[in-house]
Order: sequence, then structure tokens, then C-alpha cells
Amino acid sequence: MTLPAWAGPASGPPPTRFPRGRRYTRAVADESPELFDDIYLGLRAGGAARKQRRGEPLSVDEKEAIGRWHRLSLWRKFIAIGAFALGTFGLGFTVGGLIFGRWRTARR
Repeated sequence: MTLPAWAGPASGPPPTRFPRGRRYTRAVADESPELFDDIYLGLRAGGAARKQRRGEPLSVDEKEAIGRWHRLSLWRKFIAIGAFALGTFGLGFTVGGLIFGRWRTARR
């Protein structure tokens, strides 16, 4: 049985149709930290907005968080809020399943 030329120990992996920079996983890895930054920005801006509604003075960081949240595009706000909601629901669902799951015996 003969192996193809690229399968020898001296040669590298088989040639691909796409260059390494164009793969899907690379684009996802570059964008994921931005999602967490947007979620954190939304939490900071939400806390600052609550403080503002109460009439409390805002710090420079809180004013900047509100300004950045207002400048954020609408679709990025939707994704950040949706990711936060989905993560919160998933965490609550998991903890609820552990607490009220079938493995727990019923009290009488």
C-alpha cells in the first residue's frame, strides 16, 4: 500500500482550500471578548442610570459608562441584553434543577 506524497513524515499537513486567516473559528475568537465588554458596560450603565434616577451624583466613570451605552449600536445592545438574559436563565435553570430535581427526596 502506498501513501500519498503529503502523508510522509517530512511533509506537513495536506493543503487546504482556505488560508488560515479565513477560518470561522478565528473570527469567533476575535469577537467574543467584545460581547463580554458590552455586557459589563450595560451593567455599569444600568447601575449609573438607577443612581441618576434617584438623584444621586454620578462619578466620571458612571457618566462615561452611560455615554458609551447610548453610543452603542442598537443590535449590539440587543445581543448584550439577550446574552445576559440567556446566561441568567441558564444558571437559574441549572440551580433550580439541582435543588428541585428528582434526586431530592420529597418532604412530608
